[in-house]
Amino acid sequence: MLDLNDIALFVQVVRSGSFAEAARRLGMPPNTVSRRVQQLETQLDTRLLQRSTRKLTLTYAGQAFHERCVGAVDGLIEAGHELMTGSQEPSGLVRVAATADFFDFFPMEWVADFLAAYPRVRLDFVLSDARADLIAERIDVAFRGGPLQDSGYVGRQLFGAGSEGLVASPAYIAARGMPGTLQDLVNHDCVSFGHPSGLTTWRLGRPDGVEEEVQIASRFNGNTAQALRKATVAGLGIALLPPTIARLDLLAGRLVRVLPQYQRAGFGLHVLYPSRQHLPLAVSAFIELVMEKLRAEAFPAQGDIRQV
Repeated sequence: MLDLNDIALFVQVVRSGSFAEAARRLGMPPNTVSRRVQQLETQLDTRLLQRSTRKLTLTYAGQAFHERCVGAVDGLIEAGHELMTGSQEPSGLVRVAATADFFDFFPMEWVADFLAAYPRVRLDFVLSDARADLIAERIDVAFRGGPLQDSGYVGRQLFGAGSEGLVASPAYIAARGMPGTLQDLVNHDCVSFGHPSGLTTWRLGRPDGVEEEVQIASRFNGNTAQALRKATVAGLGIALLPPTIARLDLLAGRLVRVLPQYQRAGFGLHVLYPSRQHLPLAVSAFIELVMEKLRAEAFPAQGDIRQV
């Protein structure tokens, strides 16, 4: 019979990233932790971890075993904490992976309100445009745009794919004029994600379902949507932005729509977490906060949006 304590040790080693760190957190000698994980591997007749002098890496079998076990182990630990504290209050550390510009559209005041509501919770943000490895980096929650590709993770859609539209600042339109057709963009400055050639092809759909292409030259390139938004507001050119990024600037008149009959299908936003069961209360509470806030931003009450 498998020793549940050894399984819990294995989960802690994966979460900690090393035997030494797991031993430190558990108050045990590192060689004891290593020996007990080896015993677990012997019982399973399967190698769970590849060991090197620099790091530990989960084998395929180890990752599958971890995904099956981590929720149950966390659930048992959480149940024990609830019995000891006599409450259902969220507590503990929540590690969050998000894009580098996450706090450009997720106000820090929302984080402050969350921490005030749950004083026993701590948040650790890992901000990068690279896709985080939830298991290797010990991430509890990750936010990603576009289609889900990680079949081993659990995903919940915050909001679906909207339609990206062309926008520009009123100052730019006053100086350069409003394009009358999609091909007129060839003679305009554009703001886009970078390409080594300096040229980018935009493929947009008309109301009748027909798609057209135009090759634009961008004088300003960026690698985040927020960088493109700020450049467009500053009058550097015409950009193709998702509605969640451009909405507030359109409402405030800092941006206006360009050729609104043309749209491009965008990507939705998902929240990911490693385990299907027994989410810690702190993780569940944070996910619900983000879903509530971002959905309210994505689908607000209708207001007037300027169009030229």
